[in-house]
Parts: sequence; C-alpha cells; structure tokens
Amino acid sequence: MPAAPPGQPGRTPAGRRIGWLAAATAALLLSVLLSLSVGARPLAPSAVLDALLHGGSGDAAEVVRSLRLPRTVTGVLVGAALALAGTVLQGLTRNPIADPGILGISQGASASVVLAIAFAGVHGPSGYVGYAFLGAGLAAVAMYAVAAGGRGGATPVKLALAGAAVNALLVSVIHAVLTTDAATLDEYRFWQVGSLSGRGADVIGQVWPFLVLGVVLVLSVARGLDALALGEDLARGLGQNVAALRIVGGLGATVLTGVGVAAAGPIAFIGLAVPHLARAAVGTAHRWVLPMAALTGPVLLLVPDVLGRLVFPPSEVPAGVMTALAGVPFLVVLVRRRTVTA
Repeated sequence: MPAAPPGQPGRTPAGRRIGWLAAATAALLLSVLLSLSVGARPLAPSAVLDALLHGGSGDAAEVVRSLRLPRTVTGVLVGAALALAGTVLQGLTRNPIADPGILGISQGASASVVLAIAFAGVHGPSGYVGYAFLGAGLAAVAMYAVAAGGRGGATPVKLALAGAAVNALLVSVIHAVLTTDAATLDEYRFWQVGSLSGRGADVIGQVWPFLVLGVVLVLSVARGLDALALGEDLARGLGQNVAALRIVGGLGATVLTGVGVAAAGPIAFIGLAVPHLARAAVGTAHRWVLPMAALTGPVLLLVPDVLGRLVFPPSEVPAGVMTALAGVPFLVVLVRRRTVTA
C-alpha cells in the first residue's frame, strides 16, 4: 500500500495501523521461536518452550539457554536498534537512503574497533563494545560538524555529502591499518561481516542500557520529525527547535547504531530497508513508524540469520552476509520506484 505523503500522517486509519503492529508482533514472536529452534541440532518448539518456561533438562535445554537464547536476544536488540537509527536518520536528513552505514556512523565504530585491535590489544566481541560506541559518536560529531559549517547550516544535502566524506575517510583508515597488520586483519575479518554467532550474555549486559537510552531519545523527537518533514521553516513556525531536534535525534541514532555495531558488527540494510517498510504499513507519523520499525527490524535480522544456518550445514553464513543478499533486491526496487517516501 502506498504511504501517506509527508505532513498527512492521518490518512492511514488507526485500526489498520494497530493491525499492522499486531502482525509485526506475531512475526517477531515467530522469528524468535525459529531462531531458538533451528540450527545444527533442530529442536521441536515444544522442547524450546519447555526449556524456557520450565527449565527443561538435558542437552536440548542447555543448547537453548546457553547458546541460542543469548544469540536470539542479541538479534532482537540489534535489529530494533538499527531499524530505529535508520528511521530517525532518514527523518532528520529527509533523505530516503540515509542509514548508519551510508552516513559513516557504522564505519566510525568499525574504525575504532580496528584501532583497538591493532594498538590496544583488545580481543573478542565483549571487548569491542566501548570502542564501537566511541567511534560511532566521533564519526557522528565529525559528520555534523562538517555539514553545519558554511552557508545554510546542516541541510539534508550537506548532511548526506558530509556523511559520504566521513565514510570514505574512515574506510581509508581501516584499510591502511588492515593492509599493514596481518594479525589485526585476521581478527577483524570475522567481526566486520556482522554476525550473531558467539554473542553471550556479557555482550547483552553491556549494550542494553544504551539501547534503552537511545529509544528514549528517539521517541522524544517523534513529533518533531513529523514537523521537520514539512520543511525546516514550517517546523520552526510550528514551534520546533530544529537544531535541538537534530542534536537529540542524532544522539539517539548514534547511540542505537553503537548498540548494533558493538553487539554484532556492521550489519547492512536493516537501517535502510526497515523504515520504508514501516512507513508503507502505518503511514508517516513517527509515533507509529518508530514502534513498527522496532518490531520489524528484529524480524529482518533473525530470519536471515536462521536461513544462514540452513544454507551450508553444519557451517553457517553470517547474518550480515544474509541481510546484504536480501537487501540488494530491495535497494534495486527502491531505486526503480517513481516516488520514495522519506
């Protein structure tokens, strides 16, 4: 169904919006159950539920609680974080292809992890978390500082161009380190493809407080994003502080990007694709789009992750590779559309 044009979020009936949210919730629950059931050792849904609700016993319960449950929870957190970050960034920049990767925020986290591996002796996903947050934050600040300079301030076009410039610089830094340090390349290559495998409760414990902070920040700017969709001048006329809106929303998107990249590595297309799917379902009002994105994002990460376990058993294809494979056709369709909502 076509999304309502900016400024007219009321065209989508509330009942239809609630229906889509309910459908997304059901899809999320089903995705979680699939993620807990499917793997090198398939488990019946009844065994999964027994392990979760009643403690269970034996190897099956141990597999569910120790391996698949942390992996699935990580997928839910990362999918929601990246989807919300992409939604806010598209709203702030009024750019339909804005997402944490394109604007350089994900690359900032990646560059920070590379430098941490090469020069700080950091190893393992739990050690990358703090550095990923630091890098994402510095990249976001650099992007905004470049865009805000000069005449007109941080316009949508300047934000996109600044993000592309920062992204290119950080890719150069990453390649410069990796081509001169074989040990760093050997460790980084497993992280940079993006994966949920091997993520334990320690990683979840480190990132969930930041997820809560990021969600609070992006929800606080939901109405402001609706006003900004009408244009900066009209948003100011409606009483919005555009600079504060961009700072708060950008901070929330940066924190959420840090959550996703720190926990699972740079996973592509979730932040790009999910906002468009959410707007197509519930319209352009961000008080509806943000919850829809938070429910849909984990589905679009968990399902490819499950498929990646089935392609070449007993080996598996990382989730980041599977989401990219699924995202390319979406991007082609997006480019070929006559109109794109933002």
